[in-house]
Amino acid sequence: MIPLHDDNPTRITPYVTIGLIIACVLVFLWQLSLGAAVQRAVYSLGMIPATLFGGRTLPDELVVVPAWMTLFTSMFMHGGWMHLLGNMLYLWIFGNNVEDAMGHVRFVVFYLLCGIAAALTQALPDTASVIPMIGASGAISGVLGAYALMYPHARVLVAIPIGIIITTLRVPAYYVLGFWFLVQLVSSAFSGNQQGGVAFAAHIGGFIAGMALIPLFKYRHIPFFAPPQPTETVFRQDYFDRD
Repeated sequence: MIPLHDDNPTRITPYVTIGLIIACVLVFLWQLSLGAAVQRAVYSLGMIPATLFGGRTLPDELVVVPAWMTLFTSMFMHGGWMHLLGNMLYLWIFGNNVEDAMGHVRFVVFYLLCGIAAALTQALPDTASVIPMIGASGAISGVLGAYALMYPHARVLVAIPIGIIITTLRVPAYYVLGFWFLVQLVSSAFSGNQQGGVAFAAHIGGFIAGMALIPLFKYRHIPFFAPPQPTETVFRQDYFDRD
């Protein structure tokens, strides 16, 4: 189930969402320009539990920022094109509405806090791990958690591959996000103590953090579990708001 678009209009231009996407793409292009040296960059800027909690230290030639700062730098790096494109697709579809519900500045803080919570969820169970974690997945998972509480009934256009045939369907957002969360739970349960791979625990931690933090960040007039808004109502409201 691949989300393509949601029928959930916004009132503001999502500058932060757009800026985050541009930043992640630029950082990834920088990673590509490094060639074989990209592995050094991953260890220098990725979040490594063992260095974050003081058990291990990187060689001097790999130290670029303090260990605590890798909680932030790791959010803007990605492990490949599919990793990047999947994250940016989810951020583009769901991030604009969450930004709309809290404003630009609070969205930046919310996004970063979700990313930190996700990284800690991944790191704390094994603080001796020397595997670097990179990617915006944890922070974006927080965005998905917030969206699930505010707009569960918004319609989302999804692509569903059936063999060599791809069909499209409009379903409520809670189907899409619930399916996504279930995949993370199952994947985390079966991943065990894997050496590398996808940080499923971070996805779960970010999602839960987003649900926990959204009451503190959203505007008071934004309700939880908003019902679907008819197209005609959306058009008329937008029309009268354009003064």
